[in-house]
Amino acid sequence: MHDARELIEAGEVAVQHLARRRFPLDTAALESAHKNRAAALGTVADLRAELKKAARGGPPTPQAREAMRQLRERVQQAQDSARDAESELSALLLSIPNLPAPQVPEGHSDADAVEIRRGGPPPAPAEQAVHHADLGERLAILDTARAARLSGARFTAARGAGARLERALADFFLDLHTGEHGYTEHSVPYLVNRQTMTGTGQLPKFEDDLFATRVGERELFLVPTAEVPLTNLVAGEVLDAGDLPLAMTARTPCFRAEAGSYGRDTRGILRLHQFEKVELVRVCAAEDAPEQLQLMLSHAEECLTRLELAHRTVMLPAGDLGFSARTTYDIEVWLPGSGAWREISSVSDCGTFQARRAGIKVRTPKGGKAYAATLNGSALPIGRTLAALLEQGQQPDGSVTLPRALHPYTGFTRIHPGGTTS
Repeated sequence: MHDARELIEAGEVAVQHLARRRFPLDTAALESAHKNRAAALGTVADLRAELKKAARGGPPTPQAREAMRQLRERVQQAQDSARDAESELSALLLSIPNLPAPQVPEGHSDADAVEIRRGGPPPAPAEQAVHHADLGERLAILDTARAARLSGARFTAARGAGARLERALADFFLDLHTGEHGYTEHSVPYLVNRQTMTGTGQLPKFEDDLFATRVGERELFLVPTAEVPLTNLVAGEVLDAGDLPLAMTARTPCFRAEAGSYGRDTRGILRLHQFEKVELVRVCAAEDAPEQLQLMLSHAEECLTRLELAHRTVMLPAGDLGFSARTTYDIEVWLPGSGAWREISSVSDCGTFQARRAGIKVRTPKGGKAYAATLNGSALPIGRTLAALLEQGQQPDGSVTLPRALHPYTGFTRIHPGGTTS
Protein backbone atom coordinates (compact mmCIF):
# COMPACT_ATOMS: atom_id res chain seq x y z
CA MET A 1 0.00 0.00 0.00
CA HIS A 2 1.18 3.51 -0.72
CA ASP A 3 1.19 6.79 1.14
CA ALA A 4 -1.22 8.94 -0.87
CA ARG A 5 0.78 12.10 -0.24
CA GLU A 6 3.98 10.51 -1.55
CA LEU A 7 2.28 9.42 -4.79
CA ILE A 8 0.66 12.82 -5.26
CA GLU A 9 3.95 14.66 -4.62
CA ALA A 10 5.79 12.31 -7.00
CA GLY A 11 3.21 13.12 -9.66
CA GLU A 12 4.40 12.30 -13.16
CA VAL A 13 7.37 10.33 -11.80
CA ALA A 14 4.99 7.89 -10.07
CA VAL A 15 2.89 7.71 -13.24
CA GLN A 16 5.97 6.77 -15.27
CA HIS A 17 7.12 4.16 -12.76
CA LEU A 18 3.73 2.46 -12.73
CA ALA A 19 3.45 2.70 -16.52
CA ARG A 20 6.41 0.30 -16.60
CA ARG A 21 4.01 -2.19 -15.03
CA ARG A 22 1.24 -1.21 -17.45
CA PHE A 23 -0.73 0.32 -14.58
CA PRO A 24 -2.41 3.66 -15.43
CA LEU A 25 -2.18 5.78 -12.28
CA ASP A 26 -4.99 8.35 -12.16
CA THR A 27 -3.34 11.09 -10.12
CA ALA A 28 -6.37 13.38 -10.46
CA ALA A 29 -8.67 10.77 -8.90
CA LEU A 30 -6.13 10.08 -6.16
CA GLU A 31 -5.69 13.76 -5.35
CA SER A 32 -9.46 14.29 -5.31
CA ALA A 33 -10.00 11.36 -2.92
CA HIS A 34 -7.19 12.60 -0.69
CA LYS A 35 -8.65 16.12 -0.54
CA ASN A 36 -12.14 14.78 0.16
CA ARG A 37 -10.81 12.76 3.08
CA ALA A 38 -8.90 15.72 4.50
CA ALA A 39 -11.93 17.99 4.17
CA ALA A 40 -14.23 15.43 5.81
CA LEU A 41 -11.85 14.96 8.74
CA GLY A 42 -11.57 18.74 9.07
CA THR A 43 -15.35 19.08 9.26
CA VAL A 44 -15.49 16.42 12.00
CA ALA A 45 -12.80 18.22 14.01
CA ASP A 46 -14.58 21.58 13.68
CA LEU A 47 -17.96 20.19 14.73
CA ARG A 48 -16.47 18.34 17.69
CA ALA A 49 -14.83 21.57 18.84
CA GLU A 50 -18.16 23.37 18.47
CA LEU A 51 -19.90 20.60 20.43
CA LYS A 52 -17.32 20.79 23.21
CA LYS A 53 -17.70 24.56 23.42
CA ALA A 54 -21.50 24.29 23.55
CA ALA A 55 -21.29 21.76 26.36
CA ARG A 56 -19.49 24.35 28.49
CA GLY A 57 -22.35 26.85 28.01
CA GLY A 58 -24.94 28.13 30.45
CA PRO A 59 -28.00 26.35 31.96
CA PRO A 60 -29.48 23.54 29.80
CA THR A 61 -32.58 25.35 28.55
CA PRO A 62 -34.95 23.54 26.16
CA GLN A 63 -33.52 25.59 23.29
CA ALA A 64 -29.93 24.71 24.29
CA ARG A 65 -30.77 21.01 24.58
CA GLU A 66 -32.32 21.03 21.10
CA ALA A 67 -29.30 22.84 19.68
CA MET A 68 -27.01 20.24 21.27
CA ARG A 69 -29.11 17.42 19.82
CA GLN A 70 -28.89 18.89 16.34
CA LEU A 71 -25.16 19.46 16.72
CA ARG A 72 -24.62 15.83 17.76
CA GLU A 73 -26.54 14.72 14.65
CA ARG A 74 -24.29 16.89 12.48
CA VAL A 75 -21.21 15.35 14.15
CA GLN A 76 -22.54 11.85 13.44
CA GLN A 77 -23.28 12.73 9.81
CA ALA A 78 -19.82 14.23 9.43
CA GLN A 79 -18.23 11.09 10.89
CA ASP A 80 -20.19 8.93 8.46
CA SER A 81 -19.00 11.13 5.57
CA ALA A 82 -15.43 10.89 6.83
CA ARG A 83 -15.63 7.09 6.96
CA ASP A 84 -16.96 7.02 3.40
CA ALA A 85 -14.14 9.30 2.23
CA GLU A 86 -11.60 7.14 4.06
CA SER A 87 -13.00 4.00 2.44
CA GLU A 88 -12.90 5.58 -1.01
CA LEU A 89 -9.25 6.61 -0.62
CA SER A 90 -8.29 3.24 0.90
CA ALA A 91 -9.95 1.28 -1.92
CA LEU A 92 -8.07 3.37 -4.47
CA LEU A 93 -4.72 2.91 -2.73
CA LEU A 94 -5.26 -0.84 -2.28
CA SER A 95 -5.64 -1.21 -6.05
CA ILE A 96 -2.25 0.35 -6.89
CA PRO A 97 0.67 -2.11 -7.21
CA ASN A 98 4.14 -1.53 -5.83
CA LEU A 99 6.54 0.71 -7.73
CA PRO A 100 9.25 -1.27 -9.55
CA ALA A 101 12.81 -0.65 -8.40
CA PRO A 102 14.98 1.39 -10.79
CA GLN A 103 17.26 -1.54 -11.65
CA VAL A 104 14.37 -3.74 -12.80
CA PRO A 105 14.53 -4.24 -16.59
CA GLU A 106 11.87 -3.09 -19.02
CA GLY A 107 9.41 -5.56 -20.51
CA HIS A 108 6.14 -7.33 -19.83
CA SER A 109 6.73 -11.09 -20.13
CA ASP A 110 9.14 -13.85 -19.20
CA ALA A 111 10.77 -13.35 -22.60
CA ASP A 112 12.03 -9.99 -21.31
CA ALA A 113 13.62 -11.46 -18.16
CA VAL A 114 17.38 -10.96 -17.85
CA GLU A 115 19.43 -14.07 -17.11
CA ILE A 116 21.82 -13.50 -14.20
CA ARG A 117 23.59 -16.85 -13.82
CA ARG A 118 23.27 -20.62 -14.13
CA GLY A 119 23.93 -23.38 -11.65
CA GLY A 120 24.02 -27.15 -11.37
CA PRO A 121 25.01 -29.54 -14.16
CA PRO A 122 24.56 -28.64 -17.84
CA PRO A 123 20.96 -29.01 -19.05
CA ALA A 124 20.27 -32.52 -20.31
CA PRO A 125 19.18 -32.88 -23.96
CA ALA A 126 15.44 -32.75 -24.50
CA GLU A 127 15.52 -35.30 -27.29
CA GLN A 128 13.88 -38.55 -26.20
CA ALA A 129 13.42 -37.24 -22.65
CA VAL A 130 10.21 -38.41 -20.97
CA HIS A 131 7.73 -35.97 -19.40
CA HIS A 132 7.38 -36.25 -15.61
CA ALA A 133 3.68 -37.13 -15.91
CA ASP A 134 4.57 -40.25 -17.92
CA LEU A 135 7.48 -41.05 -15.60
CA GLY A 136 5.18 -40.78 -12.58
CA GLU A 137 2.84 -43.37 -14.08
CA ARG A 138 5.59 -45.75 -15.12
CA LEU A 139 7.18 -45.53 -11.67
CA ALA A 140 3.75 -45.95 -10.04
CA ILE A 141 4.32 -42.97 -7.76
CA LEU A 142 1.83 -40.39 -9.14
CA ASP A 143 -1.87 -41.01 -9.66
CA THR A 144 -3.63 -38.08 -11.31
CA ALA A 145 -6.59 -40.12 -12.55
CA ARG A 146 -7.71 -41.23 -9.08
CA ALA A 147 -7.09 -37.75 -7.67
CA ALA A 148 -9.37 -36.34 -10.35
CA ARG A 149 -12.15 -38.67 -9.19
CA LEU A 150 -11.79 -37.16 -5.73
CA SER A 151 -11.47 -33.48 -6.56
CA GLY A 152 -11.52 -32.87 -10.32
CA ALA A 153 -8.80 -31.52 -12.57
CA ARG A 154 -5.50 -30.10 -11.33
CA PHE A 155 -5.09 -32.35 -8.32
CA THR A 156 -2.76 -35.29 -7.91
CA ALA A 157 -2.03 -38.07 -5.44
CA ALA A 158 1.41 -39.47 -4.64
CA ARG A 159 2.00 -42.96 -3.31
CA GLY A 160 4.78 -45.25 -2.19
CA ALA A 161 8.19 -43.89 -3.13
CA GLY A 162 6.56 -40.74 -4.50
CA ALA A 163 4.94 -39.85 -1.17
CA ARG A 164 8.19 -40.68 0.63
CA LEU A 165 10.10 -38.45 -1.78
CA GLU A 166 7.72 -35.54 -1.14
CA ARG A 167 8.22 -35.91 2.62
CA ALA A 168 11.99 -36.18 2.13
CA LEU A 169 12.12 -32.97 0.10
CA ALA A 170 10.20 -30.99 2.72
CA ASP A 171 12.41 -32.29 5.53
CA PHE A 172 15.57 -31.59 3.52
CA PHE A 173 14.54 -28.00 2.76
CA LEU A 174 13.53 -27.27 6.35
CA ASP A 175 16.70 -28.82 7.79
CA LEU A 176 18.83 -26.78 5.38
CA HIS A 177 17.10 -23.48 6.10
CA THR A 178 16.89 -23.89 9.88
CA GLY A 179 20.25 -25.63 10.37
CA GLU A 180 22.45 -23.65 8.00
CA HIS A 181 20.59 -20.54 6.85
CA GLY A 182 19.33 -19.28 10.20
CA TYR A 183 15.55 -19.43 9.70
CA THR A 184 13.13 -20.19 12.51
CA GLU A 185 10.57 -22.84 11.57
CA HIS A 186 6.91 -22.03 12.18
CA SER A 187 3.70 -24.00 12.07
CA VAL A 188 0.97 -21.61 10.93
CA PRO A 189 -2.77 -21.64 10.20
CA TYR A 190 -3.83 -22.65 6.70
CA LEU A 191 -7.03 -20.58 6.97
CA VAL A 192 -6.75 -16.80 7.41
CA ASN A 193 -9.11 -13.85 7.47
CA ARG A 194 -9.65 -11.06 4.96
CA GLN A 195 -7.46 -8.60 6.84
CA THR A 196 -4.53 -11.01 6.71
CA MET A 197 -4.92 -11.55 2.96
CA THR A 198 -5.11 -7.79 2.45
CA GLY A 199 -1.92 -7.25 4.45
CA THR A 200 0.26 -9.13 1.97
CA GLY A 201 -1.59 -7.94 -1.13
CA GLN A 202 -3.66 -10.95 -2.17
CA LEU A 203 -6.82 -8.94 -1.54
CA PRO A 204 -8.65 -7.21 -3.00
CA LYS A 205 -7.02 -7.70 -6.41
CA PHE A 206 -6.71 -11.51 -6.50
CA GLU A 207 -9.91 -12.64 -4.83
CA ASP A 208 -10.88 -14.73 -7.88
CA ASP A 209 -7.69 -16.77 -7.46
CA LEU A 210 -8.38 -17.69 -3.82
CA PHE A 211 -10.34 -20.53 -2.26
CA ALA A 212 -12.67 -19.27 0.47
CA THR A 213 -14.72 -20.95 3.17
CA ARG A 214 -17.76 -19.68 5.05
CA VAL A 215 -19.28 -21.12 8.21
CA GLY A 216 -22.20 -19.00 9.32
CA GLU A 217 -21.00 -15.40 9.24
CA ARG A 218 -17.33 -16.36 9.46
CA GLU A 219 -15.24 -16.00 6.29
CA LEU A 220 -11.79 -17.53 5.94
CA PHE A 221 -9.43 -18.02 3.00
CA LEU A 222 -7.13 -20.99 2.32
CA VAL A 223 -3.56 -19.73 2.10
CA PRO A 224 -2.06 -19.51 -1.41
CA THR A 225 1.42 -19.47 0.15
CA ALA A 226 2.95 -19.44 3.64
CA GLU A 227 4.12 -15.89 2.87
CA VAL A 228 0.65 -14.77 3.97
CA PRO A 229 0.57 -16.13 7.55
CA LEU A 230 4.33 -15.77 8.12
CA THR A 231 4.47 -12.08 7.19
CA ASN A 232 1.30 -11.30 9.11
CA LEU A 233 2.60 -12.92 12.30
CA VAL A 234 4.08 -9.49 13.05
CA ALA A 235 1.21 -7.41 11.60
CA GLY A 236 0.41 -4.36 13.71
CA GLU A 237 3.63 -4.68 15.71
CA VAL A 238 6.57 -2.33 16.32
CA LEU A 239 9.75 -4.39 16.11
CA ASP A 240 13.05 -3.62 17.82
CA ALA A 241 15.82 -2.92 15.32
CA GLY A 242 18.13 -5.19 17.30
CA ASP A 243 15.86 -8.17 16.62
CA LEU A 244 16.11 -7.75 12.84
CA PRO A 245 16.25 -9.33 10.41
CA LEU A 246 13.52 -11.79 11.25
CA ALA A 247 13.98 -14.99 9.25
CA MET A 248 10.99 -17.35 9.15
CA THR A 249 10.17 -20.53 7.28
CA ALA A 250 7.19 -22.87 7.11
CA ARG A 251 5.93 -25.84 5.15
CA THR A 252 2.28 -25.51 4.20
CA PRO A 253 -0.17 -26.70 1.61
CA CYS A 254 -0.95 -23.92 -0.87
CA PHE A 255 -4.33 -23.46 -2.55
CA ARG A 256 -4.76 -21.53 -5.78
CA ALA A 257 -7.65 -21.37 -8.22
CA GLU A 258 -5.18 -20.51 -11.02
CA ALA A 259 -7.77 -18.20 -12.56
CA GLY A 260 -6.74 -17.12 -16.04
CA SER A 261 -4.16 -19.89 -16.46
CA TYR A 262 -6.35 -22.51 -18.10
CA GLY A 263 -4.61 -24.30 -20.93
CA ARG A 264 -1.14 -23.76 -19.42
CA ASP A 265 0.87 -26.71 -18.04
CA THR A 266 -2.21 -28.92 -17.97
CA ARG A 267 -0.15 -32.14 -17.91
CA GLY A 268 1.56 -33.26 -14.78
CA ILE A 269 2.06 -31.47 -11.48
CA LEU A 270 3.38 -28.03 -12.41
CA ARG A 271 0.14 -26.09 -11.95
CA LEU A 272 -2.18 -27.60 -9.36
CA HIS A 273 -4.96 -26.23 -7.19
CA GLN A 274 -3.25 -27.74 -4.14
CA PHE A 275 0.47 -28.24 -3.62
CA GLU A 276 3.01 -28.09 -0.81
CA LYS A 277 5.80 -25.57 -0.49
CA VAL A 278 8.50 -24.48 1.91
CA GLU A 279 8.45 -20.68 2.08
CA LEU A 280 11.03 -18.18 3.32
CA VAL A 281 10.15 -14.75 4.74
CA ARG A 282 12.49 -12.05 5.99
CA VAL A 283 11.59 -8.79 7.74
CA CYS A 284 14.23 -6.09 8.04
CA ALA A 285 14.90 -2.36 8.10
CA ALA A 286 14.05 -0.75 4.76
CA GLU A 287 17.67 0.20 4.00
CA ASP A 288 18.79 -3.42 4.42
CA ALA A 289 16.32 -4.93 1.95
CA PRO A 290 18.61 -5.13 -1.14
CA GLU A 291 21.26 -7.04 0.83
CA GLN A 292 18.65 -9.31 2.39
CA LEU A 293 17.19 -10.04 -1.05
CA GLN A 294 20.52 -11.35 -2.34
CA LEU A 295 20.96 -13.46 0.80
CA MET A 296 17.51 -15.03 0.44
CA LEU A 297 18.12 -15.65 -3.25
CA SER A 298 21.32 -17.55 -2.42
CA HIS A 299 19.38 -19.70 0.05
CA ALA A 300 16.85 -20.72 -2.62
CA GLU A 301 19.60 -21.38 -5.17
CA GLU A 302 21.47 -23.55 -2.67
CA CYS A 303 18.53 -25.95 -2.54
CA LEU A 304 18.83 -26.63 -6.27
CA THR A 305 22.63 -26.82 -6.15
CA ARG A 306 22.52 -29.50 -3.47
CA LEU A 307 19.88 -31.40 -5.41
CA GLU A 308 22.22 -31.36 -8.44
CA LEU A 309 19.54 -29.80 -10.64
CA ALA A 310 20.31 -27.64 -13.65
CA HIS A 311 18.87 -24.20 -13.00
CA ARG A 312 19.21 -20.56 -13.89
CA THR A 313 18.36 -17.27 -12.18
CA VAL A 314 16.65 -14.41 -14.01
CA MET A 315 15.52 -10.92 -13.02
CA LEU A 316 11.91 -10.29 -13.98
CA PRO A 317 10.98 -7.20 -16.02
CA ALA A 318 8.78 -4.48 -14.53
CA GLY A 319 5.65 -5.63 -16.36
CA ASP A 320 5.95 -9.19 -15.02
CA LEU A 321 6.37 -8.37 -11.31
CA GLY A 322 3.92 -9.62 -8.75
CA PHE A 323 1.51 -7.05 -7.30
CA SER A 324 3.44 -6.48 -4.04
CA ALA A 325 7.00 -6.83 -5.37
CA ARG A 326 9.41 -4.09 -6.37
CA THR A 327 12.15 -6.55 -7.41
CA THR A 328 11.82 -10.26 -8.22
CA TYR A 329 14.30 -12.92 -9.20
CA ASP A 330 12.88 -16.13 -10.65
CA ILE A 331 14.86 -19.32 -10.38
CA GLU A 332 14.04 -21.61 -13.27
CA VAL A 333 14.74 -25.33 -13.41
CA TRP A 334 15.39 -27.24 -16.63
CA LEU A 335 12.73 -29.80 -17.56
CA PRO A 336 14.07 -31.90 -20.45
CA GLY A 337 10.72 -33.72 -20.78
CA SER A 338 9.17 -30.38 -21.75
CA GLY A 339 12.29 -28.99 -23.39
CA ALA A 340 11.91 -25.78 -21.40
CA TRP A 341 12.94 -23.79 -18.35
CA ARG A 342 10.17 -23.55 -15.77
CA GLU A 343 9.94 -21.22 -12.76
CA ILE A 344 10.50 -23.09 -9.51
CA SER A 345 11.06 -20.17 -7.14
CA SER A 346 10.28 -16.46 -7.03
CA VAL A 347 12.30 -14.40 -4.56
CA SER A 348 10.95 -10.89 -4.05
CA ASP A 349 11.72 -7.68 -2.23
CA CYS A 350 8.46 -5.89 -1.41
CA GLY A 351 10.10 -2.88 0.23
CA THR A 352 7.71 -1.24 2.70
CA PHE A 353 4.64 -1.99 0.53
CA GLN A 354 3.30 -4.93 2.56
CA ALA A 355 4.42 -3.42 5.86
CA ARG A 356 2.24 -0.35 5.23
CA ARG A 357 -0.76 -2.57 4.53
CA ALA A 358 -0.11 -4.82 7.54
CA GLY A 359 1.14 -2.13 9.93
CA ILE A 360 4.63 -3.60 10.51
CA LYS A 361 7.02 -0.98 11.90
CA VAL A 362 10.55 -0.77 13.26
CA ARG A 363 11.58 1.33 16.25
CA THR A 364 14.36 3.65 15.08
CA PRO A 365 17.49 4.44 17.15
CA LYS A 366 16.13 7.92 17.95
CA GLY A 367 12.88 6.51 19.31
CA GLY A 368 10.77 7.05 16.23
CA LYS A 369 8.99 4.47 14.08
CA ALA A 370 9.48 3.52 10.43
CA TYR A 371 7.87 0.92 8.22
CA ALA A 372 9.82 -2.33 7.87
CA ALA A 373 10.69 -4.06 4.61
CA THR A 374 9.41 -7.56 3.84
CA LEU A 375 10.86 -10.19 1.53
CA ASN A 376 9.64 -13.64 0.55
CA GLY A 377 10.72 -16.58 -1.57
CA SER A 378 9.93 -20.21 -2.38
CA ALA A 379 12.60 -22.64 -1.25
CA LEU A 380 11.14 -24.78 -2.64
CA PRO A 381 7.78 -26.08 -3.90
CA ILE A 382 7.60 -29.83 -3.39
CA GLY A 383 5.72 -30.78 -6.57
CA ARG A 384 7.79 -28.80 -9.06
CA THR A 385 10.99 -30.00 -7.43
CA LEU A 386 9.77 -33.60 -7.68
CA ALA A 387 8.98 -33.07 -11.37
CA ALA A 388 12.50 -31.72 -11.98
CA LEU A 389 14.09 -34.64 -10.12
CA LEU A 390 12.14 -37.13 -12.24
CA GLU A 391 12.94 -35.49 -15.57
CA GLN A 392 16.61 -34.73 -14.85
CA GLY A 393 17.23 -38.03 -13.07
CA GLN A 394 15.67 -40.35 -15.67
CA GLN A 395 17.86 -43.19 -16.89
CA PRO A 396 17.83 -45.29 -20.11
CA ASP A 397 16.43 -48.29 -18.23
CA GLY A 398 13.38 -46.29 -17.14
CA SER A 399 14.52 -45.77 -13.55
CA VAL A 400 15.19 -42.42 -11.87
CA THR A 401 18.25 -41.73 -9.75
CA LEU A 402 18.12 -39.33 -6.82
CA PRO A 403 20.80 -36.84 -5.69
CA ARG A 404 23.06 -37.72 -2.80
CA ALA A 405 21.61 -35.00 -0.56
CA LEU A 406 18.29 -36.89 -0.42
CA HIS A 407 19.63 -40.38 0.28
CA PRO A 408 19.54 -40.00 4.10
CA TYR A 409 15.96 -38.71 3.87
CA THR A 410 14.49 -41.26 1.46
CA GLY A 411 16.40 -44.40 2.44
CA PHE A 412 16.81 -45.24 -1.27
CA THR A 413 18.84 -43.90 -4.18
CA ARG A 414 16.80 -44.99 -7.18
CA ILE A 415 13.14 -45.54 -8.14
CA HIS A 416 12.42 -48.30 -10.66
CA PRO A 417 9.40 -48.80 -12.94
CA GLY A 418 6.54 -50.26 -10.94
CA GLY A 419 7.54 -48.38 -7.78
CA THR A 420 10.33 -50.53 -6.40
CA THR A 421 13.38 -48.79 -4.93
CA SER A 422 17.02 -49.58 -4.39
